[in-house]
Amino acid sequence: MAVARDWTNLSDGDGVRDPRCGRLRVTIVTEQLTVLRHACTHAGLALEPLSGALAAGNAVVVKPSELAPSTSAFLAANIPKYLDPKAVKVVEGGADVGEKLMEHRWDKVLFTGSSRVGRLIMTKAAKHLTPVALELGSKCPCIVDWLDSNRDSQDSSCAPRQNDLDADYTQVAVNRIIGAKWSTCSGQACIAVDYVLVEEEFAPILIELLKSTLKRFFTKPEYMARILNEKHFNRLRDLLADRRVSASVVHGGHCNPKTLSIEPTLLLNPPLDSDIMTEEIFGPLLPIITVKKIEDSITFLKSKPKPLAIYAFTRNEKLKRRIIEETSSGSVTFNDAIVQYGLDSIPFGGVGHSGFGQYHGKYSFEMFSHKKAVLKRSFLIEFLFRYPPWDESKIGMLRHVYRFDYVSLFLALIGLRR
Repeated sequence: MAVARDWTNLSDGDGVRDPRCGRLRVTIVTEQLTVLRHACTHAGLALEPLSGALAAGNAVVVKPSELAPSTSAFLAANIPKYLDPKAVKVVEGGADVGEKLMEHRWDKVLFTGSSRVGRLIMTKAAKHLTPVALELGSKCPCIVDWLDSNRDSQDSSCAPRQNDLDADYTQVAVNRIIGAKWSTCSGQACIAVDYVLVEEEFAPILIELLKSTLKRFFTKPEYMARILNEKHFNRLRDLLADRRVSASVVHGGHCNPKTLSIEPTLLLNPPLDSDIMTEEIFGPLLPIITVKKIEDSITFLKSKPKPLAIYAFTRNEKLKRRIIEETSSGSVTFNDAIVQYGLDSIPFGGVGHSGFGQYHGKYSFEMFSHKKAVLKRSFLIEFLFRYPPWDESKIGMLRHVYRFDYVSLFLALIGLRR
């Protein structure tokens, strides 16, 4: 709560004086809202923004996703044990319950889920002009550049091309890609790596490293998370059922409907118009797309909807600058992936197709509160040139005010200048 008080203090301005209006005091007051947290499948996705909403003094209704019944039941059973039911209410149910909730007037709605449902939420919210924050699914790309020190020097264009990779850096990159894809709920996370962009000549080496590291990391089937439910299992299996896609599988691909598990799967250059490359995968399938030059990956990304995150493994500072300046995404992370979500010192959220609105830490407090401007004046000083009837003298004084020419205004007031 001490941190929350700091956030409140950051929002309050000291009194200021504005010569245009006489003695003036301006403050910014944070005003609480009534918040609906809609469709969260992970407990953390519900509790993290909830903390910021409560810190801002809000009453909150949490609607967990019916697609994760265990998480929903856990939140419904435990939140009332630790939080005041008058401040936080958990409402369970399916899509029909969500629709009924959206019929009510809310001050703010935060939704996490697919773009399709996000559009429905916005349509419902429009009835009451309710502001909405959306954290939507997207295809988070991962650019893998050569990691040898010669090429990735400050001026990489002048460095000689070499085939020998720096094994240590490359292995670290592969470890982190696997951690961001398969270690996080088998890719069932909105910020998981969705596909990889790599140069053609490096693709075979990357694939072999991914294969060997996957075998080393996942020595037992139980080390891999299962697919959330049968519906999503069938959706992922259907992605692989496309003949053009199945022909691109270079590793894995086995599906077990009894255990709802899918083997870590690598695909090399599946068709760009296939469902696996146009829809968010949200599972343990990893397409690897090759480009002639790594710089071509920027052109590729600019042709796609804006993702929630872009990951890039490179030591090329010029490439880093180009990614930051020429692409748009909720966040950019270099030489790692997913870790940005754990930092409450930076905002988290999407842009464009991946959503809008940012939270985490004090950004949650700001998103779930209204900054109300409060202005106070005394009756001591009054400028009559504000009021009609108008003449050239009054209009001249107004011009001085809006030009911030207070010397000329003073001279006009004492009659020394018109």
